[in-house]
Amino acid sequence: MNRSPLKSSQSFRFFTFLVAAACLPLAAGSGTAQRKPASQTGADDLPKFHEYRGVQLGMTAADVRKKLGDPRDKTDEQDFFVFNDTETAQVVYDKTQKVVAISADFMSPNKAVPTAKEVFGAEIDAKPDGSVHKLVRFPKAGYWLSYSRTGGTDPVITITLQKLP
Repeated sequence: MNRSPLKSSQSFRFFTFLVAAACLPLAAGSGTAQRKPASQTGADDLPKFHEYRGVQLGMTAADVRKKLGDPRDKTDEQDFFVFNDTETAQVVYDKTQKVVAISADFMSPNKAVPTAKEVFGAEIDAKPDGSVHKLVRFPKAGYWLSYSRTGGTDPVITITLQKLP
């Protein structure tokens, strides 16, 4: 079967996003997500990273499309944007067409890709293979934020914001 590399990588990223979105509530409930102790952060600290390319949780689908342009794929529930060969984003909507999740993938780290320090205000300890993952809930802001980087020489970085239930 002949598939274009772009289509295969898009399908993989979409599948990865769906699996991550399905697993994160389980991880959040099991205590495996990293949290900052309230004594270090104050229980209601607001995150440094609260939007992606001007898109924020709660925006309408119409406003998102005005900011980001026409998505590569769109449905009532989700838009998939491809900005270039190294950056894509998925925006998920609720039944009222309001943004409930934003996930951005960066396939080639460079100066334009936000670092963990820019996202959380501090570095994240890497595993021996170079991968990192951190998820923090921000109840006052009403969402959680995660930063993941795969290991290896060609890492993929994913930054996700999702509305808390």
